[in-house]
Amino acid sequence: MRLDKFLTRRGTHPCKEVSRLLQDGRVRVDGAVETRGLRRISRFSRIELDREILQAQDAVHLMLHKPAGYLSATTDPQHPTVMELIDHPLRDELHLAGRLDRASTGLLLLTNNGRWSKAVTEPLEEISKVYRVTTRDEIPPETAAIFAAGIYFAYEDLTTRPALLEIIAEREARLTIHEGRYHQVKRMFHAVGNQVLSLHRESIGPLVLDHSLPPGKFRPLTAAEVAFFGR
Repeated sequence: MRLDKFLTRRGTHPCKEVSRLLQDGRVRVDGAVETRGLRRISRFSRIELDREILQAQDAVHLMLHKPAGYLSATTDPQHPTVMELIDHPLRDELHLAGRLDRASTGLLLLTNNGRWSKAVTEPLEEISKVYRVTTRDEIPPETAAIFAAGIYFAYEDLTTRPALLEIIAEREARLTIHEGRYHQVKRMFHAVGNQVLSLHRESIGPLVLDHSLPPGKFRPLTAAEVAFFGR
């Protein structure tokens, strides 16, 4: 929204007076005097008029080390959800930027910033997601070439984008994908006759799970980490 429209919609000053307020330097945006009515602001911009706060909502961006057994959901009548692990004053405003199924573990992001979460989850952005996988059976070397060529999913009538498989041990691998289809990793291994026993997400794009963060714990993202996906 434009700053001048925001001020006008407050209803305390007519449109002509808003221009004068701006020119007189009486309006601040994020702590700095702003004279341009065309300035774009967001719901997280701090707006002040004569030092009176008109808007000051914090953007929250959290990293959670998801443990197994928790649903990636805000509420559920049967199972505990990841929201129960979040002790934050704005918890009720948060939503998930991507999901992990109940048995899976690792990096999960929560925020109240819809624009930011869309940048994280938008398929067209092709943001990489790295998973550490253990399987029931040995992983043949040719699996890497099969995943790189893409796996056809009949239900969606599509072929997955090329994925990078790094075999670490007989039944352990690191898989990098650039999309997030329903149970995609498990379905890819199922397509080659194998079964995923455990799935742990290590990173999303350049954002890596903090190794010092125990399962079930969370921390705010740093400004640099938030900036990976814009603001």
